[in-house]
Amino acid sequence: MSTAAPPIDPASDLALVARARAGDSMAFDTLVERHQGKVYGLALRLSGNPSDAEEILQDTFLQVYRNLHQFREEAKFSTWLYRVATNSALMHGRTRRRHRAEPLEGYLPRFDETGGFADGTAADFERAARADELLERKELAQRALEAVDQLSELYKTVFVLRDIEGLSTEETAEVLGVDPGAVRTRLHRARLMLRGYLGNLVGG
Repeated sequence: MSTAAPPIDPASDLALVARARAGDSMAFDTLVERHQGKVYGLALRLSGNPSDAEEILQDTFLQVYRNLHQFREEAKFSTWLYRVATNSALMHGRTRRRHRAEPLEGYLPRFDETGGFADGTAADFERAARADELLERKELAQRALEAVDQLSELYKTVFVLRDIEGLSTEETAEVLGVDPGAVRTRLHRARLMLRGYLGNLVGG
């Protein structure tokens, strides 16, 4: 019978950071062991490529090691680590930009002055509902992940951090260095684009 890994104690992270700052290499190794799985998962989702994710993982912990003195102890180490990893993934992506087959901005619905759909029909709403089901069905999860990879950088990072990694709005804002309101707006638009794209797939 398998058991879930115990949650990481933020206070324990801070103690390890203090020891690592004092020159304890084993403390830093423990931090790497604790968090490398999450960092790799984040890097893979942001890059879409295992080889790129490995490079981002290595670069992230190299940057963390070099800049550990910049970590402010009133923050969670994991949130700071996510910021470093996200920045590394974004920089990596900009230097190795690949052609996107189909940007999803075209699937963002238009709204009228009342906030309703400007050109929505009953069929459009039905396809959107079916797209929501598609997002939740495990056997079609790969198609949903492929759709996420087609989001532009602005929306993909927010969607991955908030909806896939499970960070709170405030944590996501801290990682990205933006206002929580910007996170909510970008996340809402990302979800609309994904629904529009997947709705188009299931609607035929």
